[in-house]
Amino acid sequence: MIWVGSRSGGVMVDAALAQVSVLDHGFTVADGVFETLKVTPLGPVALTRHLRRLGESARSLDLPAPDLDVVQMAVAEVFELWALDGEALGRLRITYTGGTAPLGSDRGNADPTLVVACADAQPWPETTTAVTVPWVRNERSAVAGAKTTSYAENVVALKRARDQGASEALMANTVGDLCEGTGTNVFVVIDGRVVTPPLESGCLAGITRELVIEWFDVAEETLPMQVLQQADEIFVTSSTRDVHPVVRMDERVWASAGPVAMSMRQEFARRLAEQIDP
Repeated sequence: MIWVGSRSGGVMVDAALAQVSVLDHGFTVADGVFETLKVTPLGPVALTRHLRRLGESARSLDLPAPDLDVVQMAVAEVFELWALDGEALGRLRITYTGGTAPLGSDRGNADPTLVVACADAQPWPETTTAVTVPWVRNERSAVAGAKTTSYAENVVALKRARDQGASEALMANTVGDLCEGTGTNVFVVIDGRVVTPPLESGCLAGITRELVIEWFDVAEETLPMQVLQQADEIFVTSSTRDVHPVVRMDERVWASAGPVAMSMRQEFARRLAEQIDP
C-alpha cells in the first residue's frame, strides 16, 4: 500500500493502483524533494529531523511548505501497514513534488503532490567499498544542500562505482575539495581525529551526519580530495547505512574496518536502539 495525495490530504492505495499525473512537475522536470528513512519495528528512525529537512528542502525549491501534520499522519498509516508484516527492516520514502504543471520549467498552481511508500530492506554488510569519480558537485548551485528528486547525476556516478565493484562513488566540488557520495556523507580519520567536509562544500546536510557530529568528537573542515589516499580510516554515513566503514577506496585496501569507525558504528547503533527519534 502507498499513501498518495497532496499537501492537504490523501488516501492509502494498493501499489498496483497508485497513480500520479504524467504532467506532475516532479516527473517532467524533477521539481521535487524527498526523504528516505530507515524503519524498524520500533518506528521510523529520526522522523522529526527528516520532517524538518523536508521542509527546508521544499523552501530551497520555493515549493509551498508541506503540512508536516499531514506528512506525519501519512507516515504513520504507511508504517502501521508495513509493521503488520513483521519484517525487521524497511525503507520509507516521502516524496513531495511541484504537482501538476505545464510542460516546461514554469510551475503550475496545483497543490504539490505528496507520496509516502515503504518497502522491506536488507541490512548493509558491516563494511563497504567506494571509488572516486570525475564528476563534481556544484557548491554554488541554487539547490546545493537540498535533497531534491533530481538524482540523474547520482545514478550515473553510482553506476560507475558499481561497474568497478564498489557500492558508492565519492565526489569533489568545483574547487576540488572533498564533498560527498551519491547518497552518503563522507568522514576521514587522520591521526585519531574524525573530520568531515563542512556544509559549505555543497554536501547534503545528512541526518546521520548531523547525529554523528552531535554524538561524537568530529570536526568540520575543508579537505582536499587527496585526503582519501592519506587517511587512516574512511567511513560514510546515511540514513540506511548508519556509520559504514570503508575497506576499499579506489586502489587502497584495508584488511578490516578501522577501530575508530567500528567503535562509532557500534555506539551509533546502541543509541538508536535506545531512542528511535533522537
